Amino acid sequence: MTLPITLSAVAAAALINVWLSIRCGQVRTAEKVSVGDGGNDKVIRRMRAHANFNENTPIVLVMIAALEFAHPGSTALAAVAAVFMLGRVGHGLGMDGGSFRIGRMIGTIITLLTQLGLAVWAIMSAMA
Repeated sequence: MTLPITLSAVAAAALINVWLSIRCGQVRTAEKVSVGDGGNDKVIRRMRAHANFNENTPIVLVMIAALEFAHPGSTALAAVAAVFMLGRVGHGLGMDGGSFRIGRMIGTIITLLTQLGLAVWAIMSAMA
């Protein structure tokens, strides 16, 4: 059995992870910080955006996979996965501050609501 929603979500997550990694490298080069954060606010912000992605995304991907096993072809699950990924991009951009700093808040809210919603859905599916 293939899990097209999970495969798409994992692919999107991998691409976002690469993008966040490149953004870290770009600011490290520009700010001349090779190791650690050098106390540089720009480097810290990019590093935290990347780390936050990697702290939150695995559990969401696991829940997406588990729910897709329970509910193959769920349009709602695909929509949740897509919104989560968009939220993570918004968070990554918002961590830079500036004119799109609201992206951080939006991304955080989307991430927390996604985790809560998927957890409730998983519990309900397990009890059914």
